[in-house]
Formats: sequence, structure tokens, C-alpha cells
Amino acid sequence: MPLDIRDRPFIDHQDVIGLNFIKNPCPYVFRRHFRQGLRSHIMEVLRPADLDLEKEGDVRDGVRWYPKARPHRIFRIFRTRLGTLANALQEIARVKIIEHFLAPDYLAKSTEFVVEYLGPEGPDLMLCGFQAYVEGQIIDPWGSLEWSALGPAMYHVFGPVSDPDGSLQTQWIRRSRRRAATFIARIKRMILEKGHVPDLAGVGNLVMVASGRIKLVDMNNISRAALDPVVRMDDRGYPVCDKSIEALYLLERQFFGNAVNRAEAIYRHFLDPSRQRQVQAVEERFYQRLTSAKVTPHS
Repeated sequence: MPLDIRDRPFIDHQDVIGLNFIKNPCPYVFRRHFRQGLRSHIMEVLRPADLDLEKEGDVRDGVRWYPKARPHRIFRIFRTRLGTLANALQEIARVKIIEHFLAPDYLAKSTEFVVEYLGPEGPDLMLCGFQAYVEGQIIDPWGSLEWSALGPAMYHVFGPVSDPDGSLQTQWIRRSRRRAATFIARIKRMILEKGHVPDLAGVGNLVMVASGRIKLVDMNNISRAALDPVVRMDDRGYPVCDKSIEALYLLERQFFGNAVNRAEAIYRHFLDPSRQRQVQAVEERFYQRLTSAKVTPHS
């Protein structure tokens, strides 16, 4: 019997267009995104003409260029078994919480939908999503560089060619820091008011765009967050809530250094040394299971 598409480690264009709910013929090409995780298949939705240009190149001023095809959208297939429509609506409701606090400026816009998937074991509900493609640079909370050093390098990726006195760079760095403060404050409000936190721990989940805003591009793994003794794990056994709040703290440290107040309620609770030792033990068991199962690390 063929493997359910949600259980397959990787899928390709033919797998996607073979799904019963995808229009045939399909006007797009699906290509596996470089980020793949335990919780969803992530596919780039490409226009065939853009893909042809990427392969064949374009001659400009006597030089042949091979521009990488820019995705039209990102298509996600969530691996989680829904069981019932109520479960599907609960998943979508968590996404709506994130949208309420972060959209539109700090979130890659996404539309989730539930389909009937005709799999090898018969009809089943499946959660999918079409997400806006966000072009930018990954912000890694686990990185060691502070914004005073990282900011100028990031500016030169986005900034204008001409900035002789450096004033535009200075303005952009200050603006990006203000916008980072807004992003962090909204995440904290979400935790305190709604008791949920998105996955900030996975590398690549946060992207900075040319405006200097940080955008969350992964809403796969939204966790309950409460100031109680429970170390909450996701369905794979990863302590995503605690690790996300640790990532939030490290992100704030990157932008604001020693000005960060580790004694505020969220950090005081989740970054308590004894709790962090407990979380570390859970995380180590998670990665030991991954190693023994020879599957892709958390993202």
C-alpha cells in the first residue's frame, strides 16, 4: 500500500498534482522549499515561465543571467491528523490568534483550508495553507551577533546603492530596532492575553524584510503558553513553548543588549534556571529520538 502523503519524508510536483483536490491540469509548478520540517510539507508555487528563465537564463548586456524563480505562493500540507472537523477548526483558531496580534505587518499572510484527502486508507480531512512568499533575510535568535554589528550588514543587503554619509543606514537601523520592539511587544501581549505563542525557536521561522520589519513565516507549531509549572511539548515531544520564549528573550537581547529586563513576568517564569534544566532534559530526549529515527531535525 502506498504511504500517506503526510507520512512521506519528501514530496515533489507529481505528488502534489496527483492530489484529488488539485486542479488538473495545474497552471503552476510545485517545488520543494529548502525548509522542510516534521510538521508540514512546504512547497514553492512557481510560474512555469519563471522556472524556464531560471533554467535557460536571460542575456543582458552580453552576459547570461540565471535569475532564481520567485515563488508565487508557498503551499503547505500539514502532517497532523485532524480526526474531526472540530479539531481542524481548533487548529485554524490558533492561527487566527497569531493573525490578530501580528498581521499584517509582522506576519506572512496565510489562508488555511480543510480538504477531503483521498489517501491510501480512504477519505480523510487534511489541513493545508497557501501563504504569501516573504523575501528577506533570516533572523536567527540563536545567533551571537548583536544588532549593532548585524544591522549594518543587513542594511547593505536591502539598502540603496548611494548613501555617502551613512545617514540612510543610521535611519534604517533605528527604524528596524523600533519595529523589532513592536514585534516583541506583540508576542508578549499574545502570551499574556491569549496564552499562546508561535514557534520562534525553529531556524528560519523569522525573516527580516526590506522595510526593517520582522515577519513570522511559520505558523505550524502554535503552543499553549501559561505561567504554570507545566513544560508543554508539541505532538513530537519538543518543548516548543519554553524554547520559543527563550528565543524571544535572545532576540530581544540581540536588538537591545543589557537593556532587556529578565525579571519581567514572562522571562522570570520561563527562564528560571531550574525550569530551564528541565526543558533541556526534554529537548535532549527529543533529539535522541530524532537521531535514532534518522529523521529531519526540528523546524
